[in-house]
Amino acid sequence: MKKIVIGVITIGMFLGLAACGSSTTQEESQTAASTAAQSEVSTEDDTPTDIEVTDSNGKVTVPYQPEKVVVFDNSALDTMNVLGVGDRVVGAATSNLPAYLSAFETVESAGGIKEPDLEKINQLQPDLIIISGRQRDYQDELAAIAPTIFLSVDNDDTWTSIESNIQTLAEIFGKEEEAQRQMADLQSQIDTLHASAEESELTALIVMVNEGNLSAFGPGSRYSILYDTFGFIPVDDTLEASTHGESISYEFLLEKNPDLIFVVDRTQAIGGEESQSAFISNEIVQETTAGQNDHIIELDAAVWYLAGSGIESIERMLADVQPAVE
Repeated sequence: MKKIVIGVITIGMFLGLAACGSSTTQEESQTAASTAAQSEVSTEDDTPTDIEVTDSNGKVTVPYQPEKVVVFDNSALDTMNVLGVGDRVVGAATSNLPAYLSAFETVESAGGIKEPDLEKINQLQPDLIIISGRQRDYQDELAAIAPTIFLSVDNDDTWTSIESNIQTLAEIFGKEEEAQRQMADLQSQIDTLHASAEESELTALIVMVNEGNLSAFGPGSRYSILYDTFGFIPVDDTLEASTHGESISYEFLLEKNPDLIFVVDRTQAIGGEESQSAFISNEIVQETTAGQNDHIIELDAAVWYLAGSGIESIERMLADVQPAVE
């Protein structure tokens, strides 16, 4: 009888310990789950609501991953689209979009490319506004509506500043990896073109046609990307380095006599009827080495004049000038 009692007590103790172990295991599991949940919440809470970036004016604080953006800078619009955040755009200068950005014609018009509609923008209640140099006069008024950034291109160091602008947009929208992939691809294309352009030793000049008037652009100008990034040799490195270029005559072209002439038709870019063919067929132009060798290359005016530093626009510009070295 005593053996039976001892056996019962032993079994009871064993079951008690097992229950205790089960309870401890359950508590540990619950604790682990709770810790994981808290960690998850903590990770979410660590996502910043604001981020400090550097634009062309200096340091500026903007919302992180803004949901509603008004964009006047077509190059920024282009880059946002490639990075997969084009759906955040709620307003743009829709009447001055290059054809390749025509998908954004359906967003709200935020005014003209040189005159933002402040009342309309205020109604849109954007989280962020992105401008180009054409809206600089309105920057303070726009900043009063929402954080506003200005991304310009340094004409003395074109590609570096373009990369910086792309990285800034990538930081704002949390798209750094995609931006790095896109820029690596562009860098590879640029390196190939640059080597071919240098090897060709062909002199080049980029000319803008505007209602029959001509302007030439050399290094340090708005189109210096042709020289400092794409590698073409400027036929004249003393041209005035201005936004609008240096006014020239047809005789100037014959005097400088470049091997390659690249043409941007501003009139065409802004909806006029002037055709580049009138420039190409000009008798004096045809007398140049470029004219005689059929080396006058018409560039996509809307891309070069209205954009020119976005991810897709750079790719299109590379394709535009590629025939010069083929």
